[in-house]
Amino acid sequence: MKKVLIVGVLAFLLVGISCNSPSKKNNNNIYDAKEHWVDSVYSSLSTKEKVAQLFMVATYSNRDKKHTDSIQKLIKSHGIGGLIFFQGGPVRQAKLTNTYQSLSKVPLLIGIDGEWGLNMRLDSTSRFPYNMTLGAIKNDSLIYRIGTQIGKHCKRLGIHINFAPVVDINTNPKNPIIGVRSFGEDKENVANKAIAFTQGMQSEGVMACAKHFPGHGDTDQDSHKILPTVSFSTQRIDSVELYPFKKLFKKNVAGVMVAHLNVPSLEPLAGVPSSLSYTIVTDILKEKLNYKGLIFTDALNMKGAANYKDPGDIDLAAFKAGNDVLLFTENAPKAISKILEAYNNKDITAERLAHSVKKILGAKYDTNLNKFKPINITNIVEDLNDNSNTLLNEKAFSNAITMLKNSNHVLPIRKAKNEKIAYVKLGEGTYHVFLGALQSGMQIQDVTGVPQEKLLNELRKYDKVIIGYHQSNSRLTKAISKQDQAIIETIAKEKTVILNVFASQYSLKNIAFENIEGVLVSFENSELTQKISAQMVLGEKQAMGKLPASINSDYPVNYGI
Repeated sequence: MKKVLIVGVLAFLLVGISCNSPSKKNNNNIYDAKEHWVDSVYSSLSTKEKVAQLFMVATYSNRDKKHTDSIQKLIKSHGIGGLIFFQGGPVRQAKLTNTYQSLSKVPLLIGIDGEWGLNMRLDSTSRFPYNMTLGAIKNDSLIYRIGTQIGKHCKRLGIHINFAPVVDINTNPKNPIIGVRSFGEDKENVANKAIAFTQGMQSEGVMACAKHFPGHGDTDQDSHKILPTVSFSTQRIDSVELYPFKKLFKKNVAGVMVAHLNVPSLEPLAGVPSSLSYTIVTDILKEKLNYKGLIFTDALNMKGAANYKDPGDIDLAAFKAGNDVLLFTENAPKAISKILEAYNNKDITAERLAHSVKKILGAKYDTNLNKFKPINITNIVEDLNDNSNTLLNEKAFSNAITMLKNSNHVLPIRKAKNEKIAYVKLGEGTYHVFLGALQSGMQIQDVTGVPQEKLLNELRKYDKVIIGYHQSNSRLTKAISKQDQAIIETIAKEKTVILNVFASQYSLKNIAFENIEGVLVSFENSELTQKISAQMVLGEKQAMGKLPASINSDYPVNYGI
């Protein structure tokens, strides 16, 4: 029994994520084995091959032969270190991964952006709630379970690093790129959710990557299109934006992604993106915060960085700033040549190159790439889509949906014999699952489609009105339109109204609540949330969530009844 226990502990340590703990020669055979593998691989590489290990190139499983041929050439002729997969499907990606790995001298580090699961990029896969929805959940063990499930999916598909979680604190509701990708605006809640997600995913041997350092939550511009400015003081950034990063560093998050931001209080040179700033990447992240894990640039094709320097030059600048992995380079051969030229000119030392490349090789060892096995294609779609995903999603949404108002105990609806109830659907999304679920438990008449000028008159025959605002794209953080807002507020002046928004809490920011008796925030407009939310209206489930971000002073962050 003792032998079995010892073997189990050793196996756990072998697959555990330890990128944030630098290897040191000691009596531990596990770390000795890791150092030996890293050193032996490193010494087998030419200088050019070492430089190539720094690059993770974008690839797709839904593109033509020309694209796949170009990736194969980058692997065979240039020896790139990894790939980040974007759009496609799981079977196609698994087959391509096996092909690409078979061509590579050193096993490739495979990554993906799977913030809410593989479905963020891949068809025929399961998705989980957005971070903002998860931010409404009080029980962090559910976040751990979702992180674990996403880790299992990544592992099944041969993915070693998932570029998640987003740990930006979304203190600006007008943020066009973070929004519901954030866990919310409360730094403690963001940090706790991020830790739970990270620990769950890394328990499956898949590296997590906290992003976007030093904090992209309070911008009103998109770094894919322009270089946004964060104008806060050093003290504010240290106490708020950096807070979840510092907490995660203590919990050994395997990677961190550096954003393309203009942060004047941290970088004295005007217009230098944070991803290219030695002060931010090396002085602050590596030295002041003592972060030892892998440091990734955000995608180098994004305009927030690409507008600053030409392809190749931007990669060299990012490496000199202190980044380890150069993500989504626009021209890998040119970038490799630029860094190699700088190395030969003594502008980059052997120690600097070895520092990053050995960290990358160490991460490959930690994710078992020292004993790579091809992905088993058999039943991969079935494995990624079993019923456990649905059950976990149902649990998560049941704990996230938040009640903001329940005047006179209007909820749940306990239908009196002569009570007449109408349903009005607003927004451009679908609503039939919600309506059908309501109709299974009460008599309710759908008056959606009645012309606006006749709607109020039509509603006079009803005692209560349930208004559902269904947003087709739940990632948007826009407010309910002025036209729909006027409809809601006009009806509420004359009728008992229950308002249910299948969108983020930001949709309610302009609504006058005083005449509305009941308000629910269901966060997302999926069939599952519609079903669960209807159960709450009918009293079959209880709303348990809290606001992950504020609406106004009456409905602040963490509010919920």
